[in-house]
Amino acid sequence: MRVHPIVQFVTAGLIYLMASGCATTTVYIVRHAEKVDETDSTNLTTVGHERAAALAETLRSAGIDSIFSTPYRRTRQTAEPLARQTGVPIVNYPAQSTQRIVERLQRIRGKDVLVVGHSNTILDVAKGLGTQPTLPKIESGDFDNLLVVKIKKKPFGQSVSLDQRTYGQPTAP
Repeated sequence: MRVHPIVQFVTAGLIYLMASGCATTTVYIVRHAEKVDETDSTNLTTVGHERAAALAETLRSAGIDSIFSTPYRRTRQTAEPLARQTGVPIVNYPAQSTQRIVERLQRIRGKDVLVVGHSNTILDVAKGLGTQPTLPKIESGDFDNLLVVKIKKKPFGQSVSLDQRTYGQPTAP
């Protein structure tokens, strides 16, 4: 039995649309590492630099395509070891509102991304991407959280999942 050429064409087109419309984006979200003090221009401590190196090691094989950081020294210093390792430049995003970074992340398809933020923003970024973190807040001395958001875009919608991990040396509870 022969299939009509129009049926073959339509079937091939539908298969192409479904395949090209499917993509998984993985967003790794962390707070900056340990900082010297509470000023906006503070550097990372020695322990903070060790944590930044641990982040680079943790994400070594993740295939990071983009790195986003607020413009503060501590967030950029947290991202720098991974940026050097991968050759991926660090792109600044404003710390004041998570809406702009969330909108930018939602436009990314099929990539692996690192976002470095702050204790009062990383949970909002994860929530903005459609997840429900179990942590009510990030405490001031908590630096080891790694939120992994997977966004699976499909031709007729998307699914979003969250894996809450830690990396580097555990911070004191």
